[in-house]
Amino acid sequence: MLDKLPKEVKIVEVSARDGLQNEPVTISVEDKLQFINMLELAGLKNIEVGAFVSPKWVPQMANTAELLTSLKKQEDISYPVLVPNRKGLDAAIKADVKEIAIFTAASEEFNQKNINCSITESIERFKPVIKTAIDNNILIRAYISCVIDCPYSGAIEASKVADIASTLLELGCYEISLGDTIGTATPLRVKNMLNTVINNIPVEKIAVHFHDTYGQALANILTAIEMEITTIDSAVAGLGGCPYAKGASGNVATEDVVYMLHAMGIKTGLDIEKLCHASKFICNKLNRQPTSKVALALNCQ
Repeated sequence: MLDKLPKEVKIVEVSARDGLQNEPVTISVEDKLQFINMLELAGLKNIEVGAFVSPKWVPQMANTAELLTSLKKQEDISYPVLVPNRKGLDAAIKADVKEIAIFTAASEEFNQKNINCSITESIERFKPVIKTAIDNNILIRAYISCVIDCPYSGAIEASKVADIASTLLELGCYEISLGDTIGTATPLRVKNMLNTVINNIPVEKIAVHFHDTYGQALANILTAIEMEITTIDSAVAGLGGCPYAKGASGNVATEDVVYMLHAMGIKTGLDIEKLCHASKFICNKLNRQPTSKVALALNCQ
C-alpha cells in the first residue's frame, strides 16, 4: 500500500473552534488572536476560528464576531466558522466570512441529542443556508458526526454515511469531513466505511476527523491516506471532545499527525516546533496538559 501514499496532505486545524468549545476556561479574544497567529506562523492555511452558535449553549464561542473583526486575515489562509442555521449564516455574512462549516450526524439519536432534529430535518434546515451561502460566494464545508459509532445507538451503517455525504455534496458543499466523534474507530472499520463512501462521492471531496479516545486515531489516519484521502482535521495539543459522547477524548493532535506524516516523507507545509509553541501557549491559558505525545516528548507542556 505504501506506493499509494500521497506526496502532500492538507491539515485543517480545528483547535480554535472544536478544540476550545467545551473547555471550562474562557479564552479572551486577545489570547485567541495570539493563538491563531501562532498557528499561522506554524504554516497552517486552514484554521477554523469560531462558531456562530448560541452563547447560552457554547459560551466559548460567544466572542466569534469580535474575534473576526479583530483578526488580520491573510489572503492565502482560510478562516472558516461553524454555523448551525440561517441566523448563524447572517452573522457570518456580516463578519465577511469566506467559508462556513455546517454539521449533521449519521445517527438519528445523536442528531436529536445534539441539534434536536432528525437527519432529514437537519438537511432541510441547511438547504436555504447552503443556497444563501453560495449566492454570497461563501464556500461550504460539511461535517458528518458518528460515522462509525453513536454513543446512544451503537454501530452506524456505512451506507447511511455515504447517502448523507452524497446529499450534502449535491447541495453544494465542496468537502465532507467524516467524524469519528467518540473515537471508537479502528483501521479495518474505517477502511470498510471509506470504501462505501468513496463508491458514492469522489475521494478528493472527503476529509477525515478522528478523535483519539482509544488511541487509534493515527492508525485510522494512515488507513485513510492509504486510500488516497489527503485532507485531515486535527487540533494542536489534542484539544477537543464531545459533550454528548460520554468518555470521548479530544481530537487527534496536529503535532502527532505531522510527526508521523513527515517521517513518511509526506509534506504538510507545517513547522512542528512552531506547532508545539502554539500547543504550549494554549495549554497554559487553559491550565491543562497537552494530550499530544509529540508535545510531551519535546517538553512543550
